[in-house]
Amino acid sequence: MAPQRVQVAVVGLGALGSAALWRLAARGIDVVGFEQFGIGHALGSSHGQTRLFREACLEHPGLAPMAAESRSLFRRLEEASGRDLLKITGGYMVGSADSDVVAGTARAADDHGLPYERLDREALTGRLPHFADLAPDARGLFDPGCGVIHPEATVTAAVTEAARLGAAVHADTRVESLDAGTAGVRLTAGGHDYLAETVIIAAGAWLPPFVPDVDLVPIRTPLHWFAPAAPAGESGGSPGFDAGHFPVVVHQIDPETVLWGHGSVDGGLVKLGIGDIWGERPPRIDPDTLDRGVDSSAWRRLSALVERVLPGLDPVPARVEPCMITLSPDDQFVIGPTAASPRVLVAGGDSGHAFKHCLAIGEILARDVAGEPQPYALDFVRPSRFGV
Repeated sequence: MAPQRVQVAVVGLGALGSAALWRLAARGIDVVGFEQFGIGHALGSSHGQTRLFREACLEHPGLAPMAAESRSLFRRLEEASGRDLLKITGGYMVGSADSDVVAGTARAADDHGLPYERLDREALTGRLPHFADLAPDARGLFDPGCGVIHPEATVTAAVTEAARLGAAVHADTRVESLDAGTAGVRLTAGGHDYLAETVIIAAGAWLPPFVPDVDLVPIRTPLHWFAPAAPAGESGGSPGFDAGHFPVVVHQIDPETVLWGHGSVDGGLVKLGIGDIWGERPPRIDPDTLDRGVDSSAWRRLSALVERVLPGLDPVPARVEPCMITLSPDDQFVIGPTAASPRVLVAGGDSGHAFKHCLAIGEILARDVAGEPQPYALDFVRPSRFGV
């Protein structure tokens, strides 16, 4: 039987793949998406109830226009889906004046004319009395554009809107083979054969085999939630840990330790984590055999940190979930055509900062497929920067 012909196939419908599916379908392109699990699942890298949004991106100044475009697309997807996806809370970047977090955020904001407010140590402690053991040289930067995204809702909304616009969606369907040739890319999924003019692979931790010339490293990175030690206002209690009092915070405690998180957005728990691109890197994992159990080893370092710097929280997490991210050699995205074939595009290698950019990355991929010009510089995220 002849394979089914499609213009574009998207492999993986997490944050990046669902966004690409939506933006391709919005152009009227014949697109089919494959997801090996359910839509909005918790078995990859696009879950955890909330993710941080930042427009003045400390990871690279060139990410700021991408984040701005993503913010606009979040509003469009909210309007289309009728769902609240992005809540702007503002956020505090904390560290020494020359730290990656403070200096990197200021550099991105200055390069793109984004507003922010600098805070000395006294002003910082007035705004964030939650923190103890602040270093004598601690400084703060308030970024009014920070916020919180709902990942599962975003993925579901993007896939639903793509399907409404004509995309074919195959959930619980793993792509079993993929072979790029001169006539197109042949792939087999769910026992059916397809021939696509272009394939986009946005497979998260399953991406590395498709980009063998770039050392992409999937790692296990648990998600943690903490409860206040006592309700705010009670004897011995702490300042409020709702997002209004404790919004997005990224605190560089030392050159190898960055604490990130935000207060409760729904009356529940406080989400915190340790940045994975500072200090010793976790070991490479196989996503198909990921240990999805949790024990004290998953939170021991973070728990000790919380006990020292956020004494208003119970240092033992109330909830822990396994997650995965994929590190690239320079901690930036890998977005665009591969060395193997211009018909095969990849998206991933985000080093843990993808979700804020996901809708813009979907738009970037759609522009690549449609042959449209890109409105901002992307050399720093293209696979070709590695010389392959």
